[in-house]
Amino acid sequence: MEGSLFFPALLTGIFCYLGAIESPWLFGMSGGFYVVGRPLVAGFLTGIAFGDIKSGVMCGLAVQAVFIANLSTGGATNSEITYAAYGGIGLALATTSEPAVAVTLAILIGQTFGLIFYNTRMALYSFWNTRAQKAAEEIDDRGIVLNHVVYPQITTFLLRAIPIFAAIFFGRGLVDWLLNNVPQVVTDTISVLGGVLPALGIAMLMGIVIKEKVHLVFFFAGFVLMAFAKLNMIALVFLAAMVAYIVYLSTGKASKETPITESAMEDGNAAYEDDDLF
Repeated sequence: MEGSLFFPALLTGIFCYLGAIESPWLFGMSGGFYVVGRPLVAGFLTGIAFGDIKSGVMCGLAVQAVFIANLSTGGATNSEITYAAYGGIGLALATTSEPAVAVTLAILIGQTFGLIFYNTRMALYSFWNTRAQKAAEEIDDRGIVLNHVVYPQITTFLLRAIPIFAAIFFGRGLVDWLLNNVPQVVTDTISVLGGVLPALGIAMLMGIVIKEKVHLVFFFAGFVLMAFAKLNMIALVFLAAMVAYIVYLSTGKASKETPITESAMEDGNAAYEDDDLF
């Protein structure tokens, strides 16, 4: 069984490296951090590695909902999203394949080991940056390339691919033991929390996106249409696009109207123009 887990764990670790913010191989941040580094894509890729795409996508969807409002201010972050995604989803697929377990493991890995390795990587990068600057001052082309590209990428690979591989390959037994031996009330609590946390992530996103309380009307309308009218996501997206366009036209047309003040009318400076006449 361990032999069959070796290659899925290794591929998951490599995907975690490719999804790093400093990985240049997939068009930089565009194809790496903002695509491969997202939990939903991580679920799909990890599902391919484990041969269970459906479970991978379901786990990725749950983890994505939790981290959908995750923000990094400068170089500070409260959770390392790529470690969380690939570590949590990979361990979940290696054990129960349940999204709730993936969410719990993702938060644990992202906010503990992920942050430790993230800060370690930044400390080591400072060392390579100092050497690269010294090589630039000495006009050492080889030293610049080694310290600016080669050594940092080796460091990133060792701090991303290897820990995720080890967590999945050697941690699967520990997770299985915990799930099989802890009291039922604990596993039930994990399942409940795993279901609540995605809702919390969506609520945090709403807090960022929704600027006026009246906008909540559109959210609840979409919820009612999906929950009671049984509309699928595609139909709901088209309806939302049409409503958004109508709101845009109405608010945009109103904002273009120039109010005529009493002082302007008294001064005779008021301009009466009708756009339809021109």
